[in-house]
Amino acid sequence: MAFTHLHVHTEYSLLDGSSKIKELVDRAKELGMDSMAITDHGVMYGVIDFYRAARAVGIKPIIGCEVYVAPGSRFDRESSSGEDRYYHLILLAENNQGYQNLMKIVSKGFVDGFYYKPRVDLEILRQYHEGIIALSACLAGEVQRYLERGLYQQGKEAALRYEEIFGKNNFFLELQDHGIPAQKTVNQALLRMSAETGIELVATNDVHYTFAEDAVPHDILLCIQTGKKVTDENRMRYEGGQFYCKSEDEMRALFPYAQEALDNTHKIAERCNVEIEFGVTKLPKFDVPDGYDSWSYLNKLCDEGLQKRYPDDDGTLRKRLDYELNVIHTMGYVDYFLIVWDFIHFARTNDIMVGPGRGSAAGSIVSYCLEITNIDPIRYHLLFERFLNPERVSMPDIDIDFCFERRQEVIDYVVRKYGKDQVVQIVTFGTLAAKGVVRDVGRVLDIPYARCDAIAKMIPNDLGMTLEKALKASPDLKKAYDEDPQVKYLIDMSRRLEGLPRHTSMHAAGVVISRTSVDNYVPLSRAADGTITTQFTMTTLEELGLLKMDFLGLRTLTVIQNAVKQVEHNYGVHLEMEKIDYNDKQVLESIGTGKDEGVFQLESGGMKSFMKELKPENLEDIIAGISLYRPGPMDFIPKYLKGKNDRAAITYDCPQLEPILGPTYGCIVYQEQVMQIVRDLAGYTMGRSDLVRRAMSKKKTAVMEKERQNFVYGNDEEGVKGCIRNGIDEKTANQIYDEMIDFAKYAFNKSHAACYAVVSYQTAFLKYYYPKEFMAALMTSVQDNTAKVSEYILTCRQMGIGILPPDINEGYSGFTVSGESIRYGLSAIKSVGRSVVEQIIKERENGGLFRSMDDFVERMSNKEVNKRTLENFIKAGALDSLPGNRRQKCMVAPEMLDQKNKEKKSVMEGQMSLFDFAAEDDKKNFQITFPNVEEFKKEELLAFEKETLGIYVSGHPMQEYEQVWKQNITAAAIDFMVDEETEKARVEDNSRVTIGGMITGKLIKTTRTGQMMAFITLEDLTGSVEVIVFPKDFEKNREFLEEEQKIFVQGRVSVGDDPVGKLVCEKLIPFQALPRQLWLQFADKEVYDQKQELVMNALRSWEGQDQVVIYLAKERAKKVLPANWRVSCDAELLRNLYQILGEKNVRVVQKSIESIRKMN
Repeated sequence: MAFTHLHVHTEYSLLDGSSKIKELVDRAKELGMDSMAITDHGVMYGVIDFYRAARAVGIKPIIGCEVYVAPGSRFDRESSSGEDRYYHLILLAENNQGYQNLMKIVSKGFVDGFYYKPRVDLEILRQYHEGIIALSACLAGEVQRYLERGLYQQGKEAALRYEEIFGKNNFFLELQDHGIPAQKTVNQALLRMSAETGIELVATNDVHYTFAEDAVPHDILLCIQTGKKVTDENRMRYEGGQFYCKSEDEMRALFPYAQEALDNTHKIAERCNVEIEFGVTKLPKFDVPDGYDSWSYLNKLCDEGLQKRYPDDDGTLRKRLDYELNVIHTMGYVDYFLIVWDFIHFARTNDIMVGPGRGSAAGSIVSYCLEITNIDPIRYHLLFERFLNPERVSMPDIDIDFCFERRQEVIDYVVRKYGKDQVVQIVTFGTLAAKGVVRDVGRVLDIPYARCDAIAKMIPNDLGMTLEKALKASPDLKKAYDEDPQVKYLIDMSRRLEGLPRHTSMHAAGVVISRTSVDNYVPLSRAADGTITTQFTMTTLEELGLLKMDFLGLRTLTVIQNAVKQVEHNYGVHLEMEKIDYNDKQVLESIGTGKDEGVFQLESGGMKSFMKELKPENLEDIIAGISLYRPGPMDFIPKYLKGKNDRAAITYDCPQLEPILGPTYGCIVYQEQVMQIVRDLAGYTMGRSDLVRRAMSKKKTAVMEKERQNFVYGNDEEGVKGCIRNGIDEKTANQIYDEMIDFAKYAFNKSHAACYAVVSYQTAFLKYYYPKEFMAALMTSVQDNTAKVSEYILTCRQMGIGILPPDINEGYSGFTVSGESIRYGLSAIKSVGRSVVEQIIKERENGGLFRSMDDFVERMSNKEVNKRTLENFIKAGALDSLPGNRRQKCMVAPEMLDQKNKEKKSVMEGQMSLFDFAAEDDKKNFQITFPNVEEFKKEELLAFEKETLGIYVSGHPMQEYEQVWKQNITAAAIDFMVDEETEKARVEDNSRVTIGGMITGKLIKTTRTGQMMAFITLEDLTGSVEVIVFPKDFEKNREFLEEEQKIFVQGRVSVGDDPVGKLVCEKLIPFQALPRQLWLQFADKEVYDQKQELVMNALRSWEGQDQVVIYLAKERAKKVLPANWRVSCDAELLRNLYQILGEKNVRVVQKSIESIRKMN
């Protein structure tokens, strides 16, 4: 008789099971088993992966789950504590009905019963028991729990209750033996119970890892889960090392007294037969108006769209539209397009900005006519088959970008329309990736952080990096692995755990829309914030035929919309961004200057340099630029630029290539071009050409070689003509095919790049013609990110746009245009929420502008303006337009608020105050007057701005040093920020850079050896960065490490997993140590002789480090005075010299860091 494992935890019992599904089923096969169950804790995350992997190796998958059963109702919270909070129970699906019910049970655990764990109760088990076989589980099962405590009768009652729920022969008592003493006692009682009740036995092993030797890495995984170290005494453990996938012989040796219990496992396995359906679409039905069905309604909408989009069509485009509609109809996606059209239509009619498109959907004329996309597929040669291929049935994929702030409104609309049971967000899994797993395992093994960090940093940052690949790619890592036993152990343990799912989170944009309640197709889970999500990931949902939609929030769309509104408000110009001139030479020239800060997709340092070289002449150039500026295709940039700058030098292997590669100057840049080449040169159908493109991009060698034959020589059976019959010789055809293979793995989807290029151009257009409105909208969009705001303020200053502090009489929530400047947003002031700002604007509109601080407090004190907000308004400069300076306002604010509050209180209590009896003229005597004090110093005003806004507005302590700073740095603070989109910082990890700025924070720590080191915050004109100063440098430079000191730091960049990089100090140079030269100009030698004594006397009393250079204009002669004549270029010395020589003849020249070495 055979044996089947029925109690198995995979990697999806998160941080509790370490069996990787593929390894597990391979092991079961190796042990000669024909079936195996999956029973993760409370979840079904892994069932589809398990089902497919098991089937692939010829193992029958048994779908199950070890659920948590609440002792009372699943809705109870804390009815019992500790281990009685829930019991374990194994459920296995016997048939498809059982699988449906299992999904319902597991979903209810999350949706209704989540309390520490997803709990179900007996009511749910009764309701959904059909088609389910239950086992009494481990020592945490209800029956075993009673038996362990010696309560045999209660245990027996619990067993009979489960039998009554699931039915005779559908509930089994479970024996386990992992060498735990309690199991011996419990097993004896279970044998007795089975004899008395007739409930049959099964024997299982509580599998948590695949191989016996995995006990150690599994123990490390438990420590990662519980936040403990391996050396901690008091922690969760699976003692004894017996929780692996055992062979039948091992199991039979464990239970010589219960062989039948082992046979029963296989009998149960034979009863369990679940068939999961893949690839059959389960689209929801779209409700169409009366008199239409879905097909006729889609045709009506497309006809109207064709009229609007292409009024001059001669019938050619009508033909393409009909062809596309027929493909959509044949493939069964009519409702899909209507659903997408509907929510985009909702967004457009509600003034929610929608992107021009995204991905391959832009290649469809149906999408364009329905206004799903806004980019003309005909004009930009975009292909429908790249989106929907009649020869490869797969779900269409339309991702939509919406205004970042209002995306949720669109999702809410979809939920209202289809019902909340049918629209659910999608789960994603965070995994233990190469660097992360090394850090996690290192912490658990108590390896010092710095050592661990150093090892993690040896792992390259490439996409899809694994420890296996890292050992080959990084010589440093390989050396440490081979030479240091501790590193070898760390890496070996990490390799066993690498790739395991670590936690769940919610997909940023994915939503599934189903025909009926989602939990009929997919089990549900709950995200950290309580949102209900699916338990299957996006790709699995697509395989199951469910409709998933990406509702993406694109911040840039919000920027464009806000800028357009401000333009209309300020100039009365109504801009329709779809209808602007996309070939405006001045806009294209402005992109080509490389000053592209804030321009979508083009603002990174590398992209700005590329645009400077590229000098785009049309939108096609920007599309190509976005496609080429990625790792891989970058190698082709020189060839592209050469072709663009010297059209005569472009050569084509055959004349048929010219129309295809002409727009990209003879280079293959897009996937669509690969498809066009095989179609036009070798006579492929469009659908077939897409299959070739896929094979090339996925590097499927066998398919590519077979297709090479067809491409060159043709294939009559499959209807491929081949190049030779089209007049292209064999050698040329092979050469073209090689080039395609070369580039196809890098080629970009042109439809996607075209959509993004449109958005890039729109932002560049606004920045060129309406710079103030654009920059105001841009800064509003990053209002919460002070580093970004600082960077854009610097950009504004370079563009000649001033920045004004917030103002209660003029400002709004976000940044707005005020004359030739930009007014800071009121919401950016700390402790001032949106609601306060809305109240201020409302009061301002209803009661007119605020006339004085007294008036402001009077009108706003019962509307959320308290002492803290008033003080922050004053410090941020928001009350500067009212009488009185900031110091005066700060001094009287608390008293004024108290007075107003007392008056309001008296009025509420019906009391009259003296104020009410006084005549108008006398009232002034009662008002609080400002004391006669001077304004705060400039430094204090700036410090207040920094405190309340997070950045300096009216100036910057570093502003007077801007030239010196720019001259000497190789990186700015903003370069250390990790970009949200690219997930990279502009500075490379481990590179050496020079930064400069003012110290704004300092934390001193003592090392283990008792030495001092410091963590300093260095602020420059773009933001701040943390600098680590180790003991050696700390001692050397102690005097300069004081707040407000201005210093340059040379050092090594450290970019870890944080969103901001750090700098490790290697050398520190104070600004004042930078050499300066004092140039003194004389008309000629004669004038010099006359004034020499006066000048020398003036210099004598200002000894210092600055060199003095004498210059005679007529003779063009220069003389550097010797070192004993070095001076300190103080303001007073300069004033004396101005009197002697005249201001234009005295010049201080700041030298760079480099010249320190030369001069010393």
